[in-house]
Amino acid sequence: MTTHTNTIYTDVLQARYSLRLSARLSADLDNLPHGVTERLRVARQQAVMQRKKPQTVTRLRRATEIAHNGHTAALHGSDDRMGWAGWLASGLMVLALTMGLMAINSQQNDNRAIEVADLDAVLLTDDLPPEAYADPGFLQYLKAGRDQQSTAH
Repeated sequence: MTTHTNTIYTDVLQARYSLRLSARLSADLDNLPHGVTERLRVARQQAVMQRKKPQTVTRLRRATEIAHNGHTAALHGSDDRMGWAGWLASGLMVLALTMGLMAINSQQNDNRAIEVADLDAVLLTDDLPPEAYADPGFLQYLKAGRDQQSTAH
């Protein structure tokens, strides 16, 4: 086994032991005398007061690399600042993304206009019964007819 696997295995064993121990201690908690429960309560409060306080982050840094640790990944930062080349590359990527989205929007608008034009052409050139205009599935009817015509050609 590797050192990393041994560490994980040890952590799992410690967690299991602590769960079993706390379950056994909690099982007879109701049967303890009042003086003992008060001492336990005071000791618990003292332990909570003495626990290590979390350190505050004094300076935020950019994460520049990913360190893999088994099945997990952690972000590591460095003091390197993004230079003009990084800003230029970021700007070019944003510009390319914006242009791509505009092209997609234009293509979708063109497709909608072509679909409406095809629908108008079918309405103007086809002899349909009057019931077809009142049918809620009229658009589906026209699309199905157009799909059949395109597969026949």
